Amino acid sequence: MLANTKTNSGGDLIILAFNQDNTTSTETGDINWLISTCNTSKDSLEQLYIMFKSAVFAVAFGITADYHLSEDCVTETFIRLTQIKRFNPRKGDGKGFILTIARNVALELRRRYKKEISNSFIQSYGDAEQTVEDSIYINQLLKHLNDKQRQIVILKCCAEMTFKEIAKVLKIPETTIKSRYKRAMDILQEKAGADK
Repeated sequence: MLANTKTNSGGDLIILAFNQDNTTSTETGDINWLISTCNTSKDSLEQLYIMFKSAVFAVAFGITADYHLSEDCVTETFIRLTQIKRFNPRKGDGKGFILTIARNVALELRRRYKKEISNSFIQSYGDAEQTVEDSIYINQLLKHLNDKQRQIVILKCCAEMTFKEIAKVLKIPETTIKSRYKRAMDILQEKAGADK
């Protein structure tokens, strides 16, 4: 459904636009090889950046709820990726590895700038008919979730991760992830007045 997330900024307003992309067909082995060579190969780093910048931004925004901190997180994540000394391309989970780095960086940034983080709006433009009011409404719905639920929903919907991948990144059992996601969706449906 949602294969990629593009982000644009307009002041303090966040726009998350979803569109289809076929970058998800890359094999884990290719990603792992790119990670193991990105500290010496600019091309490897560039390919990883193109493949994961949107997912890293989604993870960061889910944690910080701040556009500028999320951009900083994307930059810092790829800088840290080039500094990795030990990564086994035969055993590693490249996507989970990158998103774990992103999550850790986002948590660090949120702690460092907690008092400065302002409320941002999420705008979802899929069709031309959607209005700013719809986007503000989505943001208001997400405020009903706690931090952990919001992170899981954003990782599932924006970064298009599986429950297993989310469990690895958040270091929480998969069953817990599923139950929190279900509870979050129930809350969102209830607050939106949708029929189950």
